[in-house]
Amino acid sequence: MDYTSTVILIVGCLFLFSILATVISSRLGAPLLLVFLCIGMLAGEEGLLGLKFDNPQLTFLLGSVALVIILFDGGMRTSPDRFRVALWPAISLATIGVALTCAGIATAVVFWFDLPWTAGLLLGALLSSTDAAAVFSIFQSRGLRIKDRVASTLEVESGTNDPMAVILTMTMTMAVATNTDMAPLTLIGDVAIQLIVGLLGGWLGGHAFVLAARKLPLSFTFFPLLAIASAVVIFALTSKFHGSGFLAVYLMGFIIGKSRLSQLVHILQVQDGLAWLSQIMMFLILGLLVTPSQLIAHAPLALGVALVLIFVARPLAVFLCLLPFSFPWREQVFISWVGLRGAVPIILALYPWLSGVPDEAVYFDVAFFVVLLSLLVQGWTIVPLARWLGLEVPPSPQPQQRMPLDAVPSNDALEVWEFDIHSKTPACDHTWEQLKFTAPVTFVGVLRDGEWLQPAMNPVIREGDALLVVARVIDVDAISRVLSAHGEQRKLNETEFFGDFTLRADLTIAELAAIYPVAEQGAELMSTTIADYFKQAFHRRVVVGDKVKLGNFYLTVREVSEQGEIVTVGIKSAAS
Repeated sequence: MDYTSTVILIVGCLFLFSILATVISSRLGAPLLLVFLCIGMLAGEEGLLGLKFDNPQLTFLLGSVALVIILFDGGMRTSPDRFRVALWPAISLATIGVALTCAGIATAVVFWFDLPWTAGLLLGALLSSTDAAAVFSIFQSRGLRIKDRVASTLEVESGTNDPMAVILTMTMTMAVATNTDMAPLTLIGDVAIQLIVGLLGGWLGGHAFVLAARKLPLSFTFFPLLAIASAVVIFALTSKFHGSGFLAVYLMGFIIGKSRLSQLVHILQVQDGLAWLSQIMMFLILGLLVTPSQLIAHAPLALGVALVLIFVARPLAVFLCLLPFSFPWREQVFISWVGLRGAVPIILALYPWLSGVPDEAVYFDVAFFVVLLSLLVQGWTIVPLARWLGLEVPPSPQPQQRMPLDAVPSNDALEVWEFDIHSKTPACDHTWEQLKFTAPVTFVGVLRDGEWLQPAMNPVIREGDALLVVARVIDVDAISRVLSAHGEQRKLNETEFFGDFTLRADLTIAELAAIYPVAEQGAELMSTTIADYFKQAFHRRVVVGDKVKLGNFYLTVREVSEQGEIVTVGIKSAAS
């Protein structure tokens, strides 16, 4: 009994300390995943607590389940707009990019350290996938929003490149364990089968869950549990049929996320906690499993691999994969640098360990060392690099509180939103009837000094009020633009980035010239709309933050419709 209590106490303290450490991590700008890894190492065999843990089988089992939960959550939170903006560039990086990264690392390892090609390719396969959780946790903790095309490419790539890395790792592990060479056609065929079966499993699983959620008379409390149980089942079934289970759960999550189920908000709330719990558990147990003294023994090989990965293999793969898609050099540099490695390479490094590959500890230690260096070097520099490259855009307005009406049967997901009114909020000093919206919204009232002012009182909305509305989840951006409390700092950021004034994109250059002293242009250009002027400049889908120069002014895209059409732009002097 004492032993059980002691284990529970240690586990609880590790989780508690990890959660509390996130506060310090956010202030220092350190990647959260790095913090969890370090806490695990400090508690391990050669750390402060001296806990001995040497069970790769349990680590692999828990790590795989954790990855299923994380990828399923990531799929549900991936907006369809992400795919419209960056599907093919991301797919190129997730397939060809993974293969090029693997080949680049293998080439360096073979020529620098005289390892066999199979061993080099196995190391390359282990380290070829990126980690979206590591990247976007840094963005969220630092309040950074980057251009949609870059963010979408990174998000979709990270969600879809794990299957390719898993397939390559399994194939090369088999080759090293049996001391045989893999025929390229065999490898390509195996990859194709895994991807096709994975896509099919995810598609069937996603649509089956949506159908079940609409038909089953379950309490809302059980739907988050049903969702995660279904994801685990789809992962296992897909893997049984030699498909990519990780791809299946990601696609399943995406289909559920875009289904507009009334239970979706409740599922996401629970899933968010489960995803963070999975990440903490996974990195703590990986930190416990590693032996720091062995890391030092394999440091030369790991350091060489990390340098090649960060400065050669990843940048070269990004450049070649994005070449057909007209990405500016600044965006290519950032995508190259943001190829952070997270839990997946360490989990994959357990494949050789469990398969009886010779020198199995080398693969695990090198993967762990490279992940540490990636989080340290790249993770700490992401935010300043994004700002230096000019890829940051002002954050979109959002409610201060969101309360789902998940018990109300509706074809649309409904929520109650609270907006704190600031002096710069567009709604300030107006009554509700004076506000103009482009989406349906119902006024619930105003909370002022603890008193509820009901809609029938038609109060004038003042600074310091908390305004309550009911609306559809899909309309949050349109409504927040009118009601969001921008605050002084946010308003300053918007002014600096977009300019003081907003223009409709259907204005012609001639109409613009009548207001602003832009340089004289040709007759054909004067009849061109601002939206068409951007299309001529970019030859691709335009996103918020894209900028062109017209005379002595900069035009910056401010709002884009779901169809990808420019709605409004900001204008500011080039001299400012």
